[in-house]
Amino acid sequence: MPTRSEKHKARPWKRLPKGKNGGIELLLIQSVDHLGKPGDVVEVRPGYANNYLIPQGLATIATSHHKRMVEKHKAKLVEIEKSRLAGLRAIADLLNRQSVTIEANANDEGHLYGSVGQVEIVHALKEQNFTVTPDQVRLQGPLKELGLYTVKIHLHAEIESELKVWVVPTVSGE
Repeated sequence: MPTRSEKHKARPWKRLPKGKNGGIELLLIQSVDHLGKPGDVVEVRPGYANNYLIPQGLATIATSHHKRMVEKHKAKLVEIEKSRLAGLRAIADLLNRQSVTIEANANDEGHLYGSVGQVEIVHALKEQNFTVTPDQVRLQGPLKELGLYTVKIHLHAEIESELKVWVVPTVSGE
């Protein structure tokens, strides 16, 4: 039976590279809000690296080989990001000119019996062939009255759009 020290020699744990400030040094594969763009070398806490960035495929270990590869393909990465941003800007322009109508049950004073939230707005946009996620819809709070609202749609760290949302009373079929 192998001793404890022999077990550790047989399976040495690969430690993540430490940065200057004691965090883990990672190379971003995808853009992460409030952290960086693809190709950036960032330093984050070990838990954030092990539990979120690496398992989600947003970052990889910043080895010297990876850093050299990124430097080599930096121009290509910049071009890919520019085309992605151009596509998002085009979607933002379309959303700025778009409005959605959401029917909701309301009393005579215009107060809704429920509320209109992010999920309802996403569903209304999906019917018009726009795909956004609920976390991209930025509301100050749930919409609780009939009327016209301007809602921010956060597409990227640099790109935000405004969408007009009409909340109208449900038409009863008489």
